[in-house]
Amino acid sequence: MPLYEHVFIARQDLSPAQAESLIEHFGTVLADNGGKLVENEYWGVKTMAYKINKNRKGHYAFLRTDAPAEAVQEMERLMRLHDDVMRVLTIKVDAHEEGPSAQMQKRDERGDRRERRA
Repeated sequence: MPLYEHVFIARQDLSPAQAESLIEHFGTVLADNGGKLVENEYWGVKTMAYKINKNRKGHYAFLRTDAPAEAVQEMERLMRLHDDVMRVLTIKVDAHEEGPSAQMQKRDERGDRRERRA
C-alpha cells in the first residue's frame, strides 16, 4: 500500500486531550477503510504565520499512514468537514523516516545545520 504523511491544524480553543482524540478518530477512519496509522505525533499549540478563521494559534498533529488512496481520500474528506480542523496537508512518500520528525527533534540533534563563520 502507498505511504502517506499528513499534517493537520486544529482550532486553538480545544484542549490537548481533545486534539489527541482527533488523531485517534482519524486513525479509526483509516482502519475502517483498510488503512493503518503507522505513527502519530502531537506537536502541540503553535503560533501560525497568519490568521486562519480568526485564529492565531492551532494544535498541530502529524500522522504517518499506510493506506490505499480511497481510505486517504475519505479521511481527508472527513477532516475538511470537521469543524475543529482548520487545515490539512497530505504528502505521498516513498518511505517513512525512522525516529521523530524534524519538528520534534532538539536543535542539537539535527545534523543538517552548518556552523556559522565569525
